[in-house]
Amino acid sequence: MKLYEYESKEIASRYGILVPRGRVVVSPSEAYSVARELGVVVLKAQVLVGGRGLAGGVRIAESPEEAYNIAEKLLSTSIRGERVEKLLVEEKVCISRELYLSLIVDRAARRPVYLISEMGGVEIEELAKKYPEKIHRVYVDPGIGYTDYIARVSLQVLKLPWTLLQDIANTTRAMYKIMVDYDAELVEFNPLALTCDNRLIALDAKIIIDDNSLYKHPELQRLYGRDLSEYEKRARELGFSYVELDGDIGVISNGAGLTMATMDSILYYGGKPANFLDIGGGAHRESVREAVKLMLTHPRSRVLLINIFGGITRCDEVAIGIIEAIREIGLIKPIIVRMLGTNEEEGRRILREQGIEVYSEMDDAVKVAVELSKR
Repeated sequence: MKLYEYESKEIASRYGILVPRGRVVVSPSEAYSVARELGVVVLKAQVLVGGRGLAGGVRIAESPEEAYNIAEKLLSTSIRGERVEKLLVEEKVCISRELYLSLIVDRAARRPVYLISEMGGVEIEELAKKYPEKIHRVYVDPGIGYTDYIARVSLQVLKLPWTLLQDIANTTRAMYKIMVDYDAELVEFNPLALTCDNRLIALDAKIIIDDNSLYKHPELQRLYGRDLSEYEKRARELGFSYVELDGDIGVISNGAGLTMATMDSILYYGGKPANFLDIGGGAHRESVREAVKLMLTHPRSRVLLINIFGGITRCDEVAIGIIEAIREIGLIKPIIVRMLGTNEEEGRRILREQGIEVYSEMDDAVKVAVELSKR
């Protein structure tokens, strides 16, 4: 679960990390009031997407009147498809350098790793692509935990004076404690700035919490799901595993392995999945009906590919669910079905009577789906 910048900064501040003074506002008049109090301010759109600055979501206001006007514009726009409903209005800080510091979980190494770079203010993906040699990695042994060695290495990589050793130690130690206490997958300060008066301050902050740990954090549970799309929320309500992607072929399958194999095959044949929904094992016609209705109405997918291997799941139940969905909302887009397993012949008969072709081989069905998606 992603936290907004202001939420991440609230946590960072509680752990002793310096952040700019500021407040969250939801109206231009509130932005005006904060600017009157703080002077020159930075207005930052609170959205759960990257690249806000390039998209115009971070603006400087020299006066309260300018803060009002900027807030009025930002609160009526969207940043990369996400509507701006809140702004973080902060004091403008005099900075001499922008640095990058993050702590992530390296799943391959099965341990946390600090990513450190003197090139702050740049998205880590862009930094890794253009200047991989500028990113220094320091791994943490989970059995030992944080050590002061991390602070000394960070100081050298960031080319900071030794007088700031204690400050960087406090920052890196706090990051590790946040990760452990909140079961975080990412704790990032980009930029972590060196101010004109030689202090370290987190100008931006990002924390991502492992969804599976939310039962331990009741204060965060109410926030879960706010960044989900309409379809993700509906799928969760129906009890389906659903993931939104960026292609144009919708995928319904049963079982994680078959679902992943289906998407791999789509990519292999030149297509791109728009989303995927796993109906799970033993799905009955009612759940199949709701899954098909949901996927048929998805605005971006051009084709719906249904790939079912009938073990516990009965193919005839799946077929009836598909037909019931079509009767309720109509055949909005082409449906391609691959069906194999329990009651396969009955399932094929039901679908073919309604004019829906059924394939035995996954590759055959995928090829047709990819071809249709490109028309």
